[in-house]
Amino acid sequence: MSSASLPILPLPYPQVIFPGERVQLPVPRKFARPILKLVADANYKTPIVGAIPIIPLSASGPIPADEDGYVEGNWSEFGCSAKIVKVGQSSSSHLEFIVLQGVQRIQLANHTSGRGSPLSPHEVTYPASLPAATPQTAAAFRTVTGKLLHRLAVEDQANRDGRKDLIGFVLGAGRDTMWARLAKLVRECEDEQLHVVSDLIVPFIGAEFDDKVEYLSYASCEARLSKATHIITGRLSLLEVKSSIAQQQSNSQKEIMLRQQLTAIQRQLSTLRPSDQTAGARGAQNGSDLDDDIDGAGQDDEAELADVKRKIASLAKGSEERTIAIREFRRLRKIPAGSVETSVVRNYLDWLLSIPWSSSSTQLEADKAVLDRTFLTRARETLDADHYGLQKVKRRLIEYLAVLRLKQMEATREREAEEAVKKTMDAGPAADEQALVVRDPSIPPPAPAPKTPPKRTVSKGPILLLYGPPGVGKTSIAQSLARALGRPFQRISLGGIRDEAEIRGHRRTYVGSAPGNIVQALRKAGRPDPVILLDEIDKVSQSNYHGDPAAALLEVLDPEQNWSFMDHYINVPIDLSPVLFIATANTLDTISGPLLDRCEILRLPGYTQNDKLRIAKTYLVPKQLKANGLDAERCQIEDDALKRMIKGWTREAGVRSLERVIGAVVRAKAVQWSENRDAASIGYSGIVKEEHLEPILGSQIFDEEERDRTARRGVVYGLVVMGDGDGGILPVESAVLPGSGRLRLSGSLGDVIKESAELALSWVKAHAFELGLTTAPTTDPLKHPEPIDVHLHLPAGAQKKDGPSAGVAMICAFVSLLSGLKVPSTIAMTGEITLRGAVTAVGGVKEKVLGAHRAGIRRVILPAKNRRDIFGVGATGEELGEEVKREMEFIFVERVEEALAAAFADSDDDAERRDLVLQWTRNAARQVESRL
Repeated sequence: MSSASLPILPLPYPQVIFPGERVQLPVPRKFARPILKLVADANYKTPIVGAIPIIPLSASGPIPADEDGYVEGNWSEFGCSAKIVKVGQSSSSHLEFIVLQGVQRIQLANHTSGRGSPLSPHEVTYPASLPAATPQTAAAFRTVTGKLLHRLAVEDQANRDGRKDLIGFVLGAGRDTMWARLAKLVRECEDEQLHVVSDLIVPFIGAEFDDKVEYLSYASCEARLSKATHIITGRLSLLEVKSSIAQQQSNSQKEIMLRQQLTAIQRQLSTLRPSDQTAGARGAQNGSDLDDDIDGAGQDDEAELADVKRKIASLAKGSEERTIAIREFRRLRKIPAGSVETSVVRNYLDWLLSIPWSSSSTQLEADKAVLDRTFLTRARETLDADHYGLQKVKRRLIEYLAVLRLKQMEATREREAEEAVKKTMDAGPAADEQALVVRDPSIPPPAPAPKTPPKRTVSKGPILLLYGPPGVGKTSIAQSLARALGRPFQRISLGGIRDEAEIRGHRRTYVGSAPGNIVQALRKAGRPDPVILLDEIDKVSQSNYHGDPAAALLEVLDPEQNWSFMDHYINVPIDLSPVLFIATANTLDTISGPLLDRCEILRLPGYTQNDKLRIAKTYLVPKQLKANGLDAERCQIEDDALKRMIKGWTREAGVRSLERVIGAVVRAKAVQWSENRDAASIGYSGIVKEEHLEPILGSQIFDEEERDRTARRGVVYGLVVMGDGDGGILPVESAVLPGSGRLRLSGSLGDVIKESAELALSWVKAHAFELGLTTAPTTDPLKHPEPIDVHLHLPAGAQKKDGPSAGVAMICAFVSLLSGLKVPSTIAMTGEITLRGAVTAVGGVKEKVLGAHRAGIRRVILPAKNRRDIFGVGATGEELGEEVKREMEFIFVERVEEALAAAFADSDDDAERRDLVLQWTRNAARQVESRL
């Protein structure tokens, strides 16, 4: 390896000079004087400079350049020594260009990433001579170079044929000769000199700047030929792609031209029809002002038809949707352009081809994400980040995702095994063995085996039904699940749907017919496996003359049937098995039994006060700050203020009202901040304390101390579940009035709750003597000493009330009314009773207990069989939380006597009568009653 000192000439970007290459370069003004001085100092000898490429500083985007066109960049470490063989000057002796002849590769010694002054001497080294490349590398270079030169010659021949002038002919012939000479040189060159040929070819094939610089940096023949082979291979692939695109464009243009000719022929034929001769003559007299518009419309129509044809070709071969699409497309081609039926058929084809057919996809896009090892971890993190609590629902969703991943892994293994077997079978016997088989020509050859489409995993996911009160996160958890799966999310609102066609679609015979909501959701999703939310499924209208929408949903929500869902408009079976359906409801009472049987029910109960506090701090407050243009520094709501909002202005199972209240507070602080900033005042404080709430929100709606709930004779608080799924307390009021011993009921009561009231009064009459209400066992307490009537009322008369769970509360109300004892207002109860005095289990315990907790109840009387709902492992008790269990006392009873003892234990009225009632209830609780 030798060294020398050469003046360095930076080359304009993206110029690179190779050994043996001659290049003419423009000379910038700042280089003119040094170059002329260099030529003069050479004393009539050929000056040699080091031609170094410039690496631009900016790797992407526009590359800045100075006024002479030189970009801002650093010198490359490698370059080429070059002779200045010619200097071009203008008439005013101004240097305009120079011609350089590449000589040999050089490398800058002590190279730095910066730039030096132009044409200043630098120490350079020349690479030593290295052995020739291996025969394999040389053969690969010859192969790809021969292919590239042949293709370039063919393209130049085609371009020369396209130009009829003499210049094009001469230029094309010259380039043909050049490619032929290069090809001959590559074939006949020895391996030892093949690297020199590669230096001649690489500059002429349009390689990228980075590839040229990298190729120039290689000194060994082996590395040079390998890099040249890589560059030529990439160039050959690019030419093949361009040729394919040009061929497709040529075919498309030819098809459009032929279709335009066909349209013109059809238009001429229509003028020859007897019915159209008069109209044609009138059109000829009036001129041809519409000819251009008609031709343009024809071009658009042909382009649309070509697009429809491509979409039909993309459908799976042999599938029913492809067969129907081909039939309708042929029908569309036969229909005259002005027919009304054209728009109908074209609209149908648009819908048919826009549906993401699962049979046309061998593998869904989300398969790779599901097979990832971190899939379940990321899904769990997504659910936890979007929702607080709801552990039972999250656990079920994670179970579904785990099963989906295992099925997909098993399907992937089966597919790989099938592909391996198929490759083995495709190899088959050897060719010489097949040649020995002689077939009788009189016997027809066997029919080829039908090609089966590739198997694809069909995950029949469960139909999840999330039911609970409003605002607990039913819709948002479905969105989180879709995000965890990486699938599109679509929502279908079923509230108030009256027509079956909104689910199944209208038949094509109707004017303005269209597919149903299911097909429309699939089209919007663009994939056959979206997450579709069926919102408010409990509010679907019942059967009427338009059909039964709930019955139409049976096929959609049945995993055993929805693989061939039939929409009336599409009229082609659609596979809905990859779709994950999630339905939401506030109550299960209005959902039909068969529809409910097809769903897996997941209950989303309400939140406790601590849950709401955490949700408000983690989710609601940041959301409202962002929505109202504030940040955490401008508005900070203290925990005491949030607790006051929860207790004083909201009393609900969800958090919607709480979010509205927080939004009102944040908007008030936004107004204060805006006014203070405009006035340049420094008196603004972003902290929201408890005493700041009433000036913003007004008087609190709910009294935390419950002033209206005081212990009264004949009034007992029961536990209820409202129609929207929320729990609460409801007073059971009773009063005595003159009468004849009858029971009067009011409050919009149903038949079941009326029977519970009659049953409770009968039990009280049967045990009036033991309770100290009468002086003899056979005396009726409603007729002795004076006949009276008992009026039982449940407030909120506008709301329908029914159910058997108020039996215990009604007995306690009757005993309180007739004995004068009062049940404390901090006690609430629920339970169904029998005529023998047994207390049986009820439903909705979680909602009832949470509602009682919000209302300030501290003791709850429940049936003993509902103990599992409070303290059972994995049941409702897990969802209640330690806060509720710690602040409330739960008393479980099996008989009415135990409920009376628990209800009147803390009564402050008439100690003698209270002791009498409690003593009898304790004694009765120890006995086992077996009387019929």
